[in-house]
Amino acid sequence: MSNIKPPLAIINSQTFANNVKLMRTKATRHAVYGVAIAVVAIVVATLGHAYLSYGKISLDSIYRAQQENAVLWVLDGLPFIFAFWGQYVSSVIAYEASAMITEQTEELRQQSAELERKVMHDSTHDPLTGLPNRSLLLDRIQQAIAMAQREHKQMALFMLDLDHFKDINDTLGHYQGDLLLKQVSLRLSNALRPSDTIARLGGDEFAIFTPALTDSKDVTVILDKISKVFAQPFVLKEDMPLNVKSSIGVAIFPEHGRDVDTLIQRADIAMYVAKNSHRDYLVYSSNIDQHSSQRLTIMSELSQAIANDDLQIYFQPKISCKTMEVCGAEVLVRWKHESMGLIPPDQFIPMAERTGLIGPLTNWVLQATCQRLKTWHGRGMDLKVSVNLAVQTLLDPEFPETLTGLLAAVDLPKDSLMLEITETSVMQDPELALKILFRLRDMGIAISIDDFGTGYSSLSYLGEMPVSEVKIDKSFVLEMLNQQKDAVIVKATIDLAHNLGLKVVAEGVETKVIAQKLGGLGCDILQGYLFSRPIPGPEFEIWYHRYQDNIAARKAAVAG
Repeated sequence: MSNIKPPLAIINSQTFANNVKLMRTKATRHAVYGVAIAVVAIVVATLGHAYLSYGKISLDSIYRAQQENAVLWVLDGLPFIFAFWGQYVSSVIAYEASAMITEQTEELRQQSAELERKVMHDSTHDPLTGLPNRSLLLDRIQQAIAMAQREHKQMALFMLDLDHFKDINDTLGHYQGDLLLKQVSLRLSNALRPSDTIARLGGDEFAIFTPALTDSKDVTVILDKISKVFAQPFVLKEDMPLNVKSSIGVAIFPEHGRDVDTLIQRADIAMYVAKNSHRDYLVYSSNIDQHSSQRLTIMSELSQAIANDDLQIYFQPKISCKTMEVCGAEVLVRWKHESMGLIPPDQFIPMAERTGLIGPLTNWVLQATCQRLKTWHGRGMDLKVSVNLAVQTLLDPEFPETLTGLLAAVDLPKDSLMLEITETSVMQDPELALKILFRLRDMGIAISIDDFGTGYSSLSYLGEMPVSEVKIDKSFVLEMLNQQKDAVIVKATIDLAHNLGLKVVAEGVETKVIAQKLGGLGCDILQGYLFSRPIPGPEFEIWYHRYQDNIAARKAAVAG
């Protein structure tokens, strides 16, 4: 970096020098013009006087004219005057330009040095928080390792990740998320020692490097300091206090690694396991490597599983409150791994979102769903099924055309599908989300809001969004008989949706008492284990016919 800006000062100095040279050349040129004019004037005047006074032009008449005419004496001095004037002016220009060059060059050197320092700082520090970035952290760890190996010292690396930071960004906006990151970095800097390196690695991930540990108890001391950082709420939008927690992974040198990459990898593994096990922190140990290996296997094999059709789609029925008949189903994806068995979707779907595989995964689910629907329609099962959309898919401007192509490929009516979106996915980019939702609505695709009530910002958009259905989150339904506030939320949601002309689906219906209660509140559709768990397509078809036959038999018995 240090060689980028100084040549600029040199170039500008050369430019100044060239300009000075040009000015001096112009001054000298005009002096030469003056001398030439003076010489011509002398010659003409002398010849003219010689001819007029003596009737001829000869050396004798020219000599006599010079002796007798005082005016010619003055003319004889003009070339010397012009020559002196040219030298004087060029010398003055050179002196003034030299002073200007010296001053401007010094200023350019100062600017170049300041710019170089800024470039060096920006290349090693995070622009949002001002903390060291990953590059500077790696450099400091590498230098500390070389010293620690000679002096037999212990060091510790803490990897810190904020819990549910994505939800904060989605609900409060990225500006408030950035404000939170700044406050976290400031608190950490004030809580820890100046000798410790606090770095932001990207997103909501921080690293804390302690170059010298007296003993293992120092790790506990640092963890206590970090814990106090998050003990007090952070104040964000409109003085709103926000409680934030973190997950921390710890790796110790040389016990857990003797090089930079190993330390970072193992601290990251410990942090990931701590987050998934809902622990505040975890110190790395060899017995958690198996979990890490499983995670890496899932990440590496997911793409192959999509390409090889190793995934399965399951269906959970949706039951009409009025008729108690099956009125639809929700599609859920499952992955039955050869060695690890059935992998829950909450393990591989977040990985698909982080690794960019959510697009291919969604396309696979939609394609498999359309093929299954085509088969069912041919057998008289005229069902509308709903498919969940990730935020990346919802905000993809090309998604409506992709979906049109999938439906056309199997000659399936567009009203056979319903797409489920979450409140937070819309809030990530409301303007773009609304545009795409309207395009889908105009295509004839129905939209449902999933997990309604768990977000914070969508009520203002609910009346604007082209949706036909809301799904009450199961966390409210499961406790509505025991928690009065949950019952109030369920009733308010049903009333609000009906006033907006929307249908209401209640998830998490597990007992007949809850089903009856929801029916009394005016809920339109029920979904839950009371009726069926999610099951594969062929099994769902068998279940569907058996269930419909039972409902028909009950109605016939009542009528009879």
